[in-house]
Amino acid sequence: MDIFTHQNAYKWFIPICALAIGMEMYFSYKRKAKNYEFKDVSTNVYFALTNVLLDGLMYGVSFIVMDFFYEYRFINWEHTGFLYWFIAFVGQDFLYYIHHYVDHHSRFFWAVHVTHHNSEYYNISTGFRSPVFQPFYRFMFLIPLILVGIQPLHIMFAYAMNQNYGTLCHTNFIKKNTKKGFVGFLLNVWEYIFVTPSHHRVHHASNVKYLDKNMGMFLIIWDRIFGTFQAEEDEEEYEKLKFGLTKNIEDKGPINIIFHEWKEIFKDFFSRKKHLPLGTRLKYVFMPPGWSHDGSSKTSRQLQRELKNEQL
Repeated sequence: MDIFTHQNAYKWFIPICALAIGMEMYFSYKRKAKNYEFKDVSTNVYFALTNVLLDGLMYGVSFIVMDFFYEYRFINWEHTGFLYWFIAFVGQDFLYYIHHYVDHHSRFFWAVHVTHHNSEYYNISTGFRSPVFQPFYRFMFLIPLILVGIQPLHIMFAYAMNQNYGTLCHTNFIKKNTKKGFVGFLLNVWEYIFVTPSHHRVHHASNVKYLDKNMGMFLIIWDRIFGTFQAEEDEEEYEKLKFGLTKNIEDKGPINIIFHEWKEIFKDFFSRKKHLPLGTRLKYVFMPPGWSHDGSSKTSRQLQRELKNEQL
């Protein structure tokens, strides 16, 4: 029996995560940091359970599709040794980076992913705030890795393990490395290659400079390679991190948290002036969040360009 399954990966992670959340809650209380709020944590748990339910419903369909492509793989691996698992983990993380990039740069996918970003709190439980509809299409981004011969079950194991690591990066209590000497050097090497809490805080921040940055889940090198990396700035020199959306939602009911962006897309598609051609209306669905034909709203890149010009 293969023990390298995503179910086992999550099962092994539960006690580690429970301990980490308990410690974070304790330090949050002791330091009066107000990192946790009961309703917000309840919402995070609700989304996690909803995601697990949809994952279960889509389990058969996703593996039918992935097994179909596995039959047409280009490589047959005789042994699942180091190189096999290296490709599984690094390949999965790279494909996740692509998936995550699409989530942030196409409003259609952002409408699903925004769930993970619309909390104004940032703690380990935020990692459970899953985009609940992702199980319907997430597996499609994994097809290239399947075609090079990595078994679908092992890809999902790598995904789960990488996601477990990423969940623990949702914390304010591990700061950016400032140590000197050999220890500081080792931590700098780690920060150069792997995602850290500092990197992921940037990703969740709604400050203009930080929008759509640090897309990696396990490896930060993809962001460094493709120009989406942004280091966390000193708050005294820049500005305090603000979590949530550039325009936070007022109705924090569970239904609205899931569907609020879909409502806005519907409004933009149907309620704009009637003279707009279909092609322009479709851009309100598939172009980056914030895109508008008349400049009434702006994308993150446009906002960052304006900020850069102001600072010159």
